[in-house]
Amino acid sequence: MIFAVWPFIEKEKRTLSKQIKQITGFYPGSLYCYEQALRHHSASRTIHQNGSRDSNERLEYLGDAMLNAVVAEYLFKMFPYQDEGFLTQMRSKIVSRESLNDLALKIQLNKLVVYDKRTMQNLTLRNSIFGNALEAFLGAIFLDGGFYTCRKFILEKLIKFHVDVEKLQRTETNFKGRLIEQGQKEGVSVEFLTEENTSNKQKIFIVSAVFNNQIIGMAENLNKKKAEQLAAQKALEQLAQVPKYKELSLEPDSDN
Repeated sequence: MIFAVWPFIEKEKRTLSKQIKQITGFYPGSLYCYEQALRHHSASRTIHQNGSRDSNERLEYLGDAMLNAVVAEYLFKMFPYQDEGFLTQMRSKIVSRESLNDLALKIQLNKLVVYDKRTMQNLTLRNSIFGNALEAFLGAIFLDGGFYTCRKFILEKLIKFHVDVEKLQRTETNFKGRLIEQGQKEGVSVEFLTEENTSNKQKIFIVSAVFNNQIIGMAENLNKKKAEQLAAQKALEQLAQVPKYKELSLEPDSDN
């Protein structure tokens, strides 16, 4: 009976190899890298006395560096006359957690990620688990095929088919700045109140956007700045429902 397990394991590995090929266009040379890249911390085990686990977090670090480098080069060449601030903002939009989560879903990487289903009860983790896995997946491609194979995948499989750069140029992301600007126009105060909470040993920032002494937007995130932006976005959406602000737009100004 023990030996009957091995054909089953081999069948699983062959299936995973085919699934990876459907995403990347090539069969993996080292399947182990991808298995680890697709293993969330919640489904990992301790592999070293220092507490290190066989999750995808280390590969996520590597993939993040690769993604930022390739996207930076891509934007540098695409916009030869734009300044550093514009390029940085565009890169942030492409590699944001929401964008990466969306990309992971589009290439159906989410179907391969192994995680504890209870993890999805945590809103913050639910909004990042697949984007983090995509970064780890890029780290696996880098280890398996090298820099140029990883670069080609990012450019030809992700950006070319799933990133609308022109649309991103028109997309506003600095909601906090827009809310503060609106407050200045109205001559009213704008504040961001922050509370800290701990969930699953992770610090969560809870931010309230206060406009004219009223809380009109709240959000939480592992990143304080991101929580502020989300709270500001919700505040602007609330203001847009008020007749006085019915012409308030979340789109960037035409001269931006």
